[in-house]
Amino acid sequence: MKLLLVEDDEEAAEYLKRALIEAGHAVDHAASGRDGLFLAASESYDVIVLDRMLPQMDGLAILRTIRGARVKTPVLLLTALDGIDDRVEGLDAGADDYLVKPFAFVELMARINALARRPPPQEVVTVLQVGDLRMDLLKRSVTRANVRIDLQPREFQLLEYLMRNAGRVVTRTMLLESIWNFHFEPQTNIVETHMSRLRAKIDRGHPRELIHTVRGSGYTMHDGAA
Repeated sequence: MKLLLVEDDEEAAEYLKRALIEAGHAVDHAASGRDGLFLAASESYDVIVLDRMLPQMDGLAILRTIRGARVKTPVLLLTALDGIDDRVEGLDAGADDYLVKPFAFVELMARINALARRPPPQEVVTVLQVGDLRMDLLKRSVTRANVRIDLQPREFQLLEYLMRNAGRVVTRTMLLESIWNFHFEPQTNIVETHMSRLRAKIDRGHPRELIHTVRGSGYTMHDGAA
């Protein structure tokens, strides 16, 4: 297996890395939260072993970020915090399992093996692109023709939905349910208002429109090349 170990304690990290390699696994090690986040988001691993308390960025922040970017790699969270609330917080943040320090290596290995037996994660997508429009899900940034576009949170959600469904028609009802969690007709023009603002930010000043209205149906996104 290919494992990522994110642990800032030099002695503990060296011990665990050596033991995991001796058990036949390939191990990448990160000693800080930021380095751990970079590797977790950019490389493919079978399991991530993640310390909770880390410099620069703690384990829970890493978990929430990679889960928000739809990184599905199983994560085993290591921590000295053994309270029920602590365990619940870790699992709610996206951990698949939780191991309290100190622990026996044989138990760590058993938990890693159990996580690895789960169905393999789907391909990780951290960047969406349509034409010259690029959305970085980790950085929560959007650019078109390499120029940054500032979006409000709801506009970002709306654009992400359109980009994930590029080439397909999305209806007003689909947008109300997916973006606003409305399962009824709100009798407002909330979709049209937000779409108008989003189109102004995305398409204004560019030779090709990316967001298109499908009369009587909804909206679609494509690069207009066809």
